Amino acid sequence: METTATLMILSLILCNITISAALHWRKALYPSAFRVKRGTPALLNPSIQTSVEDANLLYEVLWSGLSVEAEKGVLRVTDKELASLRRLQSLEVVCDDILPRTLSDIRRLCYHLEQRHGHLNREDFERTLLTMVYTSQRLAQTTPGHQRELWADALLQLYKAIKGDLRAE
Repeated sequence: METTATLMILSLILCNITISAALHWRKALYPSAFRVKRGTPALLNPSIQTSVEDANLLYEVLWSGLSVEAEKGVLRVTDKELASLRRLQSLEVVCDDILPRTLSDIRRLCYHLEQRHGHLNREDFERTLLTMVYTSQRLAQTTPGHQRELWADALLQLYKAIKGDLRAE
């Protein structure tokens, strides 16, 4: 009787540890994506790429250029014609509300990316790519010194995460 009770307790503990470990790896890289900021549920966890056309549009936006607004520190599409497209509303939400903008938040993201196993989901991949674009813009705007080295290290870590995700099988 005692052996059965002990085995049941050990089973429950093992089950709890397994569930906790599984939930740890499923932790959101961008938790702000799950908070509605603009008052509409359609923008909950927004994704930029929902079709091949959207992927091509994002490529065109990246190719035409994104710039960091100095006072707010958010990414903006430099091409006014592209920026006016309604289809880019989710890009604006991602850049304004979801992407990390401080060096400490970006370094925290890099740490979480290093801890992950397997592929990033589509949303996390595009957000990591946009964070890398933002980081490169901030690196270019930072004066030489210790802060510049930290931004450069964060950019390198994000690059490694993207490259590792593309290589993962």
